[in-house]
Amino acid sequence: MKKAKLLIIDDETEFVSTLTERLILRGYDAHGVTNFAEAVKFLTEFPDVIILDIGLPDIDGLEVLKKIKEFNPSIQVIMLSGYGDDEKIKKSLSYGAFDYLIKPVDIEELVSKIETARLKKEEIE
Repeated sequence: MKKAKLLIIDDETEFVSTLTERLILRGYDAHGVTNFAEAVKFLTEFPDVIILDIGLPDIDGLEVLKKIKEFNPSIQVIMLSGYGDDEKIKKSLSYGAFDYLIKPVDIEELVSKIETARLKKEEIE
């Protein structure tokens, strides 16, 4: 079974580095960036799943989600946040996010959601 192509977008450099490394060790083709400007380069490589922090320094995560869905609606986006903001969770899901996780992220739960999101993307295509 093909492993998902992943893009991690989070402003915490250490978090991005660690998560990217852990996902690569699990066989994923994963890339991590710390802002939306860097992420744009990877969108053309058509990631299957994007793990997106809701609180980015250069642009709001909800705006990034909208831009991703405009670019390619089949890309599945798992939103991350350091806190549970019910309104932002509802908004992100209404804007097309696949799911929402609160940091610290349990890697097994994240991998499970990535796999489910990858399957959903394949159904859409």
